[in-house]
Amino acid sequence: MEIQHTHDQWSRRGFLKFSLAGLALLGSRLLFPDSASSSPLPNGHLRLYNSYTDERLNVQFRSRTGRYDRGALKDINFFLRCNHTNSVRRMDIRLLEFMNMIEKTVGRGKEIRISSGYRSPAYNEKLFIHEQGAVLNSFHTKGKAMDFSIPGVKLSAIRRTANSLHIGGVGYYRSRGFIHIDTGRPRSW
Repeated sequence: MEIQHTHDQWSRRGFLKFSLAGLALLGSRLLFPDSASSSPLPNGHLRLYNSYTDERLNVQFRSRTGRYDRGALKDINFFLRCNHTNSVRRMDIRLLEFMNMIEKTVGRGKEIRISSGYRSPAYNEKLFIHEQGAVLNSFHTKGKAMDFSIPGVKLSAIRRTANSLHIGGVGYYRSRGFIHIDTGRPRSW
């Protein structure tokens, strides 16, 4: 399936801000070229499947040198849109890098099954009111969280890997079949 581009334009300042955040997350490998040559950045490539829209996205969002592809980021934003309202939000690059690191460690090229990406505030409130596991001030409403699984990889292995990275929040929802990650402070539940 081809993912359409949205009308959400990246401003130069916004793109630079998110690029710098992603670079900071990737650590000193970019700041110290000597170590970069001996330990290259992981490939910024994701294979995604949206379980609600039945869409797939195979995307190279960042080069090994740290350059982000603006078109690919727009495609990811559209792909992770709110399933209820179809509204799109710019996803936090740190979240994409977090997902990428997890996938490179335990997924090793496997497709990632997305249960939830961005949620509009109205949809999130509806989930909260109907006690369907949402919190009012959810990171999902800010483009800073996603729920996912990787077919063929145990949820416990994904959780262990995500926690070991100490990047953000990690929720383990075994009975519901997914892991939650966000770019808040490192914590787990």
